[in-house]
Amino acid sequence: MNVNWNDPNFQGFAGQPFGHRQPKEHKPRKPIGTARSRTLINLAVTVVFGLIYYYFALPPLNFQAEEFYTFIFLLCLVYCICAVITSGFTGDGAKGYFGFVKKQCKIPLWVVLAMVAVALVGAATSWVVFRANSYQKLLPVEEGDFVSEVEEISYDQIPMLDAASAALLGNRKLGELSDMVSQFEVADDYTQINYKGRPVRVTSLRYGDIIKWLNNRKEGLPAYLIIDMVTQNVEVVRLDQGIKYTTAEHFGRNLYRILRFKYPTYLFEAPAFEIDEEGNPYWVCARYSKTIGLFGGKDITGAVLVNAVTGESTYYDVANVPDWVDHVYTAELIMQQYDYYGKYHNGFFNSLFGQRDVKVTTQGYNYIAIGDDVYMYTGVTSVVSDQSNVGFILSNQRTKETKFYSVAGAEEYSAMDSAQGQVQQMKYTATFPLLLNIGNQPTYFMALKDAAGLVKMYAMVNVGQYQIVATGSTVAECETAYRVMLANNNLIDEEKTEIGTADQTEVSGVIAEIRSAVMDGNTEYFIRLQDSTVYYTISAADSQTAVILNMGDYVTVKAKAGEGSILSAYSVTVGTPPKAAAAAE
Repeated sequence: MNVNWNDPNFQGFAGQPFGHRQPKEHKPRKPIGTARSRTLINLAVTVVFGLIYYYFALPPLNFQAEEFYTFIFLLCLVYCICAVITSGFTGDGAKGYFGFVKKQCKIPLWVVLAMVAVALVGAATSWVVFRANSYQKLLPVEEGDFVSEVEEISYDQIPMLDAASAALLGNRKLGELSDMVSQFEVADDYTQINYKGRPVRVTSLRYGDIIKWLNNRKEGLPAYLIIDMVTQNVEVVRLDQGIKYTTAEHFGRNLYRILRFKYPTYLFEAPAFEIDEEGNPYWVCARYSKTIGLFGGKDITGAVLVNAVTGESTYYDVANVPDWVDHVYTAELIMQQYDYYGKYHNGFFNSLFGQRDVKVTTQGYNYIAIGDDVYMYTGVTSVVSDQSNVGFILSNQRTKETKFYSVAGAEEYSAMDSAQGQVQQMKYTATFPLLLNIGNQPTYFMALKDAAGLVKMYAMVNVGQYQIVATGSTVAECETAYRVMLANNNLIDEEKTEIGTADQTEVSGVIAEIRSAVMDGNTEYFIRLQDSTVYYTISAADSQTAVILNMGDYVTVKAKAGEGSILSAYSVTVGTPPKAAAAAE
């Protein structure tokens, strides 16, 4: 038989066009029950999914939260998938399934479309291009006078530790406690507060792992840590009843879950661990809202205080938060709001073109204690940064009261480089500085740390003239040297170079013994006077006179007042014995 393979009418050997395959038929699925029962099943599965998701993800039920839109979208998606399965629908591709959803899942589809519309409108009404004037009003800023408003503080009130150094000390202290170190770790979220008039950092413990949590959850966390930022003393405060409600807990005692179940519509900042004046541990959970449109203008409206032992919580409006609370507004939020103020007070387009009087905060921040409150400090620089500041702000972290101080000078990182340059042979690194009033001069104060993260020295840098740099192995030595440099540069009077007679003692006499030792790269001299058992120590970097002293020299020593066999000296001067002076007359 001759077959014409090119004949279009050839039907093949099976009666089908050659090369043609039968379309694969979908195996029909039977729908489950009646339409009513299917709807109930779909709803039940969606509710179960929603409860499980809500328990673990904890989305706020608030149109201002992005997580809420994700939650609603997932609920609608789960309902539609269930509807496809229970109806027995076997669509052909995405188009077929979308057609089914349009017909059989109208309510979920309309909900999704409505949520998209709300989000788009909310984003438009929050857009800074349209609402620049509202954004710049988020943070009221007053002009301040640095000299009259920022008081000088004694060197024994100056915080010397940054967060990293505090964490190092905390971990070391826990390692000394044999009954805790095997079961617990130190939480790394240290909070700086004022406690009984002292600047301290506090943090709670956390369980070492899930097994240790199971073994200890009944009693809770047995203690928290207080680190004195001046003396660097670490105190482990043991509790009669353990801390049972923390961010490191699981299930019903997890702090985030407690907040969400009791305040389902609230938006919260990250909780801050604090203690009241009686030493009771609390979590300060600041509540925020979006005040511009639907998604813009984040601002604090109140705070929930959660007792970390009992789990009891109380909500306070932002104006009524107890005075002992120090952290309501985060430093990041205050800096963001000041950036809005600095960029948009002359309009949005000026922030892009022309940039007249446009200012922003610098990259870092620190805290300073003023009165009973903790203030956030950060520098303010021109938007076209030239490594200099036009001033700085101090903002109360409980009330958001913010003042701008117009003090032109070095940007913080330039000051840090200047301080490191003074001890470059040691290869120390400077911490982000504090801003202090020393002799009515705005002054950067920073610690200098070695490669292991231990504080070895201190530095003070004048804000206006950052070539004026003083260092010392103690804060007192550093401040004395700094005041002398200020006097030498005619920035303060000579009589203001002393740091306070209450903190000093002055002795004169003949040197009976003098020794030296190299400590942390500095030569330290130990001087003992006749008829005395006390050694006065001073480094060669702080006193060149100490290098040329000899036994038998008559000297006057100004030193830190106190008890002990070794005291830190501020200065050593060579003089004439009283008898010799009288004979010369």
